[in-house]
Amino acid sequence: MSKNKIRVGSYLYPMPVVIIGVNVKDKPNFMPLAWVSIVEYKPPIISISSNQGHYTNIGIKENQTFSVNTPSQELVIPMDYCGLKSGKEIDKSDIFDTFYGELKTAPMIKASPLNLECRVVKTIELETGHDIFLGEIINAYSEDKFLTNGIPDVKKMNVIFFSMNDNNYWKIGDHVGRAWSIGKSYKK
Repeated sequence: MSKNKIRVGSYLYPMPVVIIGVNVKDKPNFMPLAWVSIVEYKPPIISISSNQGHYTNIGIKENQTFSVNTPSQELVIPMDYCGLKSGKEIDKSDIFDTFYGELKTAPMIKASPLNLECRVVKTIELETGHDIFLGEIINAYSEDKFLTNGIPDVKKMNVIFFSMNDNNYWKIGDHVGRAWSIGKSYKK
């Protein structure tokens, strides 16, 4: 087996794709984003990274809140549309039916299988032109049909993933094994 040296890139697969919801000037705005990761378990903290030129950043900084909406495959077309058009140019407030939680300034998408309501705990402004927002997950919302034993079920939610360097959306595959269990059978 011979490894080939390839172009350096953002090759972390799969990348979850989410829809960030913010209020900008008291109106809901939405942006798809794949630069997202869990940072901490207790308290639950999530990170998102967004170019400083994005309209969404204005709303996050204005209210110190945002929502993370996990789209199903059925939402891929309006989600992608939100990425093609900037809130600077068009009003995105009526693309999705929305609701608000206790923070009152983080619009969430009703049709999204999972919604996370987040309060900013730290903002890191990178010299490369991105803002990293660390948000504590204050509340999580879902419907019974997307849960198994009270926990979001990735198969039931029909989630999608993103591959950065070829710009494609993907659906989830088959179950491989139970984490912190399958490795118990390892023998060298």
